[in-house]
Parts: sequence; structure tokens; C-alpha cells
Amino acid sequence: MPFVCPKCSHHGSLKIVLSIELPPDSRSDEITLQIVECSDCRFAGIAVYEESRRGPLDSESFDHTGYYASRDKLRDLGKAIRSCPEPRNPRCQCPAHQTLGKTDASGRWNALRDLETAETFPLVT
Repeated sequence: MPFVCPKCSHHGSLKIVLSIELPPDSRSDEITLQIVECSDCRFAGIAVYEESRRGPLDSESFDHTGYYASRDKLRDLGKAIRSCPEPRNPRCQCPAHQTLGKTDASGRWNALRDLETAETFPLVT
């Protein structure tokens, strides 16, 4: 699904170029860590898609947030995702899934804890 780039504002130019499905945590049933890139201005960032299907049957909710990240962070994340033999399998036991799927003591996923205070951008279609 293409999005509006937060840098050049071109519609449909920001696309998911890499992703890895992570195990559920204490809040979300689905967690997908993504790298997004603009095909026009070459902006790149990190996106996190989280979906919860807990509660009443009609109370499905999701959150899709973009994070600005350094080129070094993007390079390291891309290398980890590409090292996984099964990026669409949240139960994969590879080193990338073990590292990126870590949770804190409360059971909450926290692989991007250092980005939680970073500036975010909306993922608008």
C-alpha cells in the first residue's frame, strides 16, 4: 500500500520496501516492523503496524506509525530483516526475530524503545 511521503508530500510515493512479522505481545495480536522508502525523493523511515483483535468481536483496532530514523539505524534494520529466512513467519526462531521480537517485563514489545521518543510521521494513503 503506497503512502504520502512526509518529506516531498508526493501521493503514493512512499512504499514498504522491507518487512518482518513479529510475535504478538501483551497488547497486539500482529506486529509488523517495516522499512518505508519514497520512490521520488529517496526519503526512508521505519514503520510499525500493530493490530489487536482482543475484546468484543467488533472492536478490532490497529495503529500504523512512521518513525524518522538515521541511515545507520535503517541500514542495520534492513540487514537484520534480510538475514531472516522467513520474514513473514512470526514464529521464526532466527536471530533477527529473537532480537527484533523482544518484549519487556510487562510483555510489551520494545524493540524500538529508542525510537519511541523520536519524531513520528503519519502513514497517510
